[in-house]
Amino acid sequence: MDIPLSSRRLVNTTYGEISLGDTASLTRILMPEDVKLFAILTGDMNPATATTQYSESGMLREVIAHGMWSGSLISTVLGTQFPGPGTILIDQSLHFARPVTIGDSITITVTVKQKFDHNKHVLLDCVCTNQEGMQVVYGTAEVLAPSEKIEQIREAYLPEIHIDDKHARYIHLLDRVKGLEPIPTAVAHPCDEESLKGPVMAYQAGIIEPILVGPENKIRAVAEEFGIDLTGIRIVHAAHSHDSAAMAVSLVKTGDAEALMKGSLHTDELMAEVVARANGLRTSRRISHVFMMDVPTYHRPLLITDAAINIAPTLEEKADIIRNAIDLAHIIGIPEPKVAILSAVETVNPKIQSTLDAAALCKMADRGQIRGGILDGPLAFDNAVSIVAAKTKGIKSAVAGHAEILVVPDLESGNMVAKQLEYLANALTAGIVLGTKVPIVLTSRADTAETRTASCVIAALVAHANRKNGTT
Repeated sequence: MDIPLSSRRLVNTTYGEISLGDTASLTRILMPEDVKLFAILTGDMNPATATTQYSESGMLREVIAHGMWSGSLISTVLGTQFPGPGTILIDQSLHFARPVTIGDSITITVTVKQKFDHNKHVLLDCVCTNQEGMQVVYGTAEVLAPSEKIEQIREAYLPEIHIDDKHARYIHLLDRVKGLEPIPTAVAHPCDEESLKGPVMAYQAGIIEPILVGPENKIRAVAEEFGIDLTGIRIVHAAHSHDSAAMAVSLVKTGDAEALMKGSLHTDELMAEVVARANGLRTSRRISHVFMMDVPTYHRPLLITDAAINIAPTLEEKADIIRNAIDLAHIIGIPEPKVAILSAVETVNPKIQSTLDAAALCKMADRGQIRGGILDGPLAFDNAVSIVAAKTKGIKSAVAGHAEILVVPDLESGNMVAKQLEYLANALTAGIVLGTKVPIVLTSRADTAETRTASCVIAALVAHANRKNGTT
């Protein structure tokens, strides 16, 4: 992230030029990256600041800055603005009045309180206030003021820094099912490298017990060509992709499998068998898809729904889509998910149907028709995921800037949002179909084996929840 500096030229104020009452200020907005960078730089991994899960379980319910982040900004003012280059910090006393949370705009002001001619020291009052004018930090700083005039040009921007380890995030996801019994999973037509490697990797990681359904000779040929070890894995022969879909669903119906996974066949082929009235896997709920995204630039898990099943859902269908997503959020450990119902704008507009649906869905939640989460909408994407954007627009909401579930207006917009996060923001992605008797791993044919394995983790968590609730 490029961080613009306030001026390209640094000019200091010498001791002789300083007068009582002189003042200088600087404003900074706390971003998620600031918390991560400060933790890396100092080694301070206090979970109250560095860990989202801890902060949500504590009194504050938000990720907060390290206290000395604000204190370090006082040093920035002293060293770059007033007195400026050549200033040496001698002593500092700070009092931390209230926490600074992500998105807060902090203004740091220093004011000359006293001068000491014998040693050229200057005592300054230091105050940090947030966007509401409330003090977050206050105290004093004593500095040795520069005795010589210094003027220099600095670069306009600091270097861009990225913090991400996608593999570490992947391993962390796999750890969620450690110690759980592998789930029997029917894999329909795994007849190319990625669709076969995915369930095999999940098997080797102890996540699922795959039952490979498809033309046996073709499956074994793919395994041999790409060096995939099928030792210990059951194969059920099916003549072709249509037959594979029907056989895989049948294995679920008979209780041989507790989850279903798409291989290299078309989504329509598999879902036609899933929704069949006679032998399908329907429940009273509308079937919907959820993308679970781990986005390195976002401070919490993100569920996007529906981006794969319902093309243009009605109000009633959106209600079920939300209920399915809330149920999944509970399963993955979010007790009261924040649900943002997206539109192009954050105000109700009779000409935009998605804003009307959002308002109605929020009222349904108020009346107890949708339970288990906190709903707000309509919200535009920016103020749903950015507390800075939300605060700039004056939106006061428990959801805005902290959304964990994004409910999209239609399949097209949802698919675009999810794919952009995956390919441009390096999001770790998993996909799952809910509202059926068992979880269904419904990945794109372009998805990697790692994405398929990640999706198996979510399916396994849902299947274990079904066991616990006696719904299998």
